[in-house]
Amino acid sequence: MPLKFRKVMISDERYESAALIDVNNDGILDIVSGAYWYEGPDFKKAHRIGDVQAIGEYFDDFSTIAMDVNGDGWMDFVTGGWWGNTLRWRENPGTKGGDWPEHIIAETGNIETTRAWDVDGDGQIEIVPNTPGAPLVVHKLITDAKGKGTGKFEKTVIYDKPQGHGLGFGDVTGNGRGDFILVKGWLEAPKNPLKDKWVLHEEFDLGSGSVPMLVVDVNRDGVNDLIVGQAHGYGLDWWEQKIDAKGKRTWTKHPIDPYNSQYHDIQWADIDGDGECELITGKRYRAHCGNDPGAYDDVGTYYFKWNGESFSKQVIDYGETRTKGKGVGIFFAVADLRGTGRLDIVAPGKDGLFVFYNEGYDGRNKGSF
Repeated sequence: MPLKFRKVMISDERYESAALIDVNNDGILDIVSGAYWYEGPDFKKAHRIGDVQAIGEYFDDFSTIAMDVNGDGWMDFVTGGWWGNTLRWRENPGTKGGDWPEHIIAETGNIETTRAWDVDGDGQIEIVPNTPGAPLVVHKLITDAKGKGTGKFEKTVIYDKPQGHGLGFGDVTGNGRGDFILVKGWLEAPKNPLKDKWVLHEEFDLGSGSVPMLVVDVNRDGVNDLIVGQAHGYGLDWWEQKIDAKGKRTWTKHPIDPYNSQYHDIQWADIDGDGECELITGKRYRAHCGNDPGAYDDVGTYYFKWNGESFSKQVIDYGETRTKGKGVGIFFAVADLRGTGRLDIVAPGKDGLFVFYNEGYDGRNKGSF
């Protein structure tokens, strides 16, 4: 039985990234997207953050990563985009109010989007932009003696060649360390990830990969596999990892959904409450402004459930843009917004900012499935 969702428009804005952040320290999650934040729990009241550079149909804002960068107890966020060529953070002004000052972390070149992972295993996230034409660089927040952010970052070059479109992070080998996934191979983590050399294994070609590309044990055989969306073409696949008796590693591609395009952001979370994670994703509407394969197909948001042999597709929303269907943008969010125990979805994009409220199996807003 598929879950039921209630679709609510939050804003007609066209920003492609959104996150859930407790902006005003009231213990309630707010939506942060582009030039505004929307006050929870109903997200009806919009507050200005500040101007965002506009370029044609785009805004130069392709991620929203929550982080108290300056250690003042107010949550800031990290972003970056294709045209600004910089990784930036916007400073939460707290009780002072007003626009959020913008600070440059690093000159990076074109940023496709940015993600945050605990690369060195110290329990704190690092910032990792996907810069297709530039090296893979990790930016670590420098903290003081009390562990608070100082507003400054230290960068480490992980891979000094162009990384390509698509990026993932997870434990490929099973040794407890996170490895990086590039579209033309994976980088094996050394014992000291921010000081020692990473080793590239050129074992596959993943095309125009999503960000992220997921590292998960799909078929539950004890070995992690990959899930990859085609960000600018048709296709969503999982790549099965096998290791033979001699230690040779192979990857076998299995289709999940070959008939839809522009799967740019994908997430792995337990949306139906059964204790197992599902694949949550959707189309990035007009990713290249109508120039991608399938750009004019109907738009949708979906979750895919592993049935023991393959993935079963469940439709959350589908149809003509805005009036009937909705995608998920380049950076979407999943969280329990109402304390029901169910995960809801915040979906930004050029097709507007929406929330899909998870109403469980019976379609009623109560605290169970």
